[in-house]
Amino acid sequence: MQTTPTDTQTTQDVVDLLRAQHARIRDLFDEALHSDGQDRENSFKELVRLLAIHETAEEEIVHPTVRKIPGGDGIVEDRLTEERQAKERLSELEDMGTGDPRFLKALDALRLDVLTHARAEERYEFDRLREQFSPQQLKGFAAAVRAAEKTAPTHPHPGVESASKNMLAGPFAAVTDRVRDMIHKARGDS
Repeated sequence: MQTTPTDTQTTQDVVDLLRAQHARIRDLFDEALHSDGQDRENSFKELVRLLAIHETAEEEIVHPTVRKIPGGDGIVEDRLTEERQAKERLSELEDMGTGDPRFLKALDALRLDVLTHARAEERYEFDRLREQFSPQQLKGFAAAVRAAEKTAPTHPHPGVESASKNMLAGPFAAVTDRVRDMIHKARGDS
């Protein structure tokens, strides 16, 4: 069994890269659930950003690749349904804010769904990628995922769960999100 590198910046294999991101997502859920005040806010904002760019990259690069594998369409459709539901709930949480009394319960419910989704991706998609593609191809997919993440939206956009929808709506959403993030940062909204 292959170990999972924890450094998402240097890993060369798409499966290792995405598994390392899943580990970081788990850590951010824990940080947000077990902190308060500004620490919770900061962990949650980082979680939102990572989930948004991670899912966009999977939708643009990983899912279309898995669809080419026999039986891949069904695997991908299940993941896209989960991703849409997670984006809807993440968007609700973002609107709710970390100070809302309902926040922790809703965040924990989302955590369970996202971790279940991540396990399904690892089992059904990532293992198939490793079986079907060469190390060089997996390296190329990692580079493509990193490129997609650089231009991905930084907030959830439910309803944009396919490569084609991401290509059409993603650039506008990404620019809007990144400008919004810069404005919040400039105002000191952290």
